[in-house]
Amino acid sequence: MKTTRREFVSQAIKAAALTTIGTPLVMQAANASSLANPSRNNNELTEGSGTGLQFSQVALPYAYAALEPSIDAMTMEIHYTKHHAAYVKNVNEAIAADKIDFASEKDFFANVSKLSAKARNNGGGVWNHNFFWESMKPGSAAPTGKVGDAINGAFTSFDKFKEQFTQAAMMRFGSGWAWLIVENGKLKIGSTPNQDNPLMDLSELKGTPLLALDVWEHAYYLKYQNKRNEYVANWWNVVDWTRIAARMG
Repeated sequence: MKTTRREFVSQAIKAAALTTIGTPLVMQAANASSLANPSRNNNELTEGSGTGLQFSQVALPYAYAALEPSIDAMTMEIHYTKHHAAYVKNVNEAIAADKIDFASEKDFFANVSKLSAKARNNGGGVWNHNFFWESMKPGSAAPTGKVGDAINGAFTSFDKFKEQFTQAAMMRFGSGWAWLIVENGKLKIGSTPNQDNPLMDLSELKGTPLLALDVWEHAYYLKYQNKRNEYVANWWNVVDWTRIAARMG
């Protein structure tokens, strides 16, 4: 029987999920803590304890299936337990091997141009994904209050804002991220390649992140295949505008 490409990819990922030793521990930790403990606000960058910086993975603030149909459960589980977990492991290996002794993630990113590609890419991967998970929740509506007012003031309307943000996500060639940031008191939309983010000293887009969208193919391929536009359009249904308001202060 002929197997389609989509069936092959799905079967391969299911097999990987069953054979990876570390997955159950990650899943148990996430499930146990996601309801009992609120995730940290990613605007508060991790501070070291005097023994060196270590990156960590936040607990998901919702179940794997909570964002369906916008983001399917299998994509969420694989994305969190495989891709994100690997970034944590790799950056902490790089920190140890390269003897990186910054006291905080903020300092790490402010000096990332001096670090190895492994440290840069995986450190960005950890932080970006933590920020991404905490930017979403089940169900969403157009922002109101100070977020809505700020968006209307900067982009004339929420629809115009969505258009510009969507364009940034669609125009990012290959893998990367779309961002809403605040720079010098003004809202700004842009994108970064790979796992770069606006906190990095070498990023062309610099500012304080408020909202992020992952446009790597692994974030949407199982459900949307190559249709990034459909993924972006449906993602608006799960944006947590309350969290974005908290980040604005």
